[in-house]
Amino acid sequence: MSAVNRTALAVASAALLVPSILVVPAAHAAGPDPKSDDKPKPPAVMSSVGGEKLGESGTQVNLLPGAPVLPKELSGRSWIVADAESGEVLASHNAHWRLAPASTLKMLFADTVLPRLPKEQVYKVRPADLEGLGDGSSLVGVKEDLEYKVLDLWRGVFLKSGNDAVHVLTAMNGGLGKTVADMNAHARELQAVDTHVVSPDGYDSPGQVSSAYDLTLIARSGMQKKDFREYAATARARFPGEQLPDGTRDTFEIQSTNRLMTGADGVSPYPGIAGVKNGNTTHAGATFTGIAQRGDKVLLVTVMNPQSDESQAVYQETARLLDWGFLAAGRVKPVGELVAPRSADGGTSRGAPPVAKASKSAAAARQAAADDGSSGAGIALAVAGGLLVLLAGAVFLVNRKWPVAVLSRRRP
Repeated sequence: MSAVNRTALAVASAALLVPSILVVPAAHAAGPDPKSDDKPKPPAVMSSVGGEKLGESGTQVNLLPGAPVLPKELSGRSWIVADAESGEVLASHNAHWRLAPASTLKMLFADTVLPRLPKEQVYKVRPADLEGLGDGSSLVGVKEDLEYKVLDLWRGVFLKSGNDAVHVLTAMNGGLGKTVADMNAHARELQAVDTHVVSPDGYDSPGQVSSAYDLTLIARSGMQKKDFREYAATARARFPGEQLPDGTRDTFEIQSTNRLMTGADGVSPYPGIAGVKNGNTTHAGATFTGIAQRGDKVLLVTVMNPQSDESQAVYQETARLLDWGFLAAGRVKPVGELVAPRSADGGTSRGAPPVAKASKSAAAARQAAADDGSSGAGIALAVAGGLLVLLAGAVFLVNRKWPVAVLSRRRP
């Protein structure tokens, strides 16, 4: 079992305690105040990819009898809750509003470029590869004139959101112009029509936009790839450092910036979380797409630019929407769907294989995380009596037999 697989086992260790969900009358379901004149408003006409309701502004949800109402504390300008396997959109708010994506755009970068570069390939970084990094860019610590394996660079992208690692992988893919063109072409293939790429690392650039719908679509595509899932589910890893006088290479620990995975900065780790990507820039604000599993249900949630003053609001609102989604599954009429890629047979997002249960001991998870210099957030998650209870979440999402069946079939 690879180190990242073992890491994913540890990430899945969490308390079997479901955070309570705040329910309020549907009329109070939150979002930016549409009567306010000092806040940006969604356009009157948006894309209707995935369903007509998804092109409408405001909150879209069809509650059936017995369904929980949406949480009160939701301030994201745009958000979506979707079933990762069936593709059903359970609820949304301004799903197709084109907003700055920040580093969540790195999901599209990875989904586009990752399959093209062998993970064991070694590359010596040139000074030109690190030119043009935006001021204040997040960095993992890539140094010029040193060699890195592709897998280490991808860990730098997924864990530390390293723009330096993105720039090196972009160079390996043929350069900036080619990579931007590749990403935009892949977005069109995925039917992510709200997305326009200018900078592969997600750094604020004029005209660079995506939407909660598109980011969820992109994450779903990425999660079909085993290596993508492994990197997304890795909480901690060792990253190559300076060359030492004796010819060996120093290493240092890097930790994921996904607070729902690590529990950093006062955010409670989310049970069953398995990735995928966060972002934060001056123009975009905070953005996050997360995937989590509870029992046999796998949900994707994207939240863009919360307006609340709550600390770490993007994670708190994601957790509330995940809680709601797990309770509401089967009790709401979908408001739309995550569409299949253009080349997929039949253009439908149905047909996912069932999710199996994972059954590993907490001790095995702790041991797995201790090996090979990588560790999962589950090591630090203690519950009553000092026990750690393993949830299926990250471990099965990494090891499951994806892709979703219909998405892997191509027309002749």
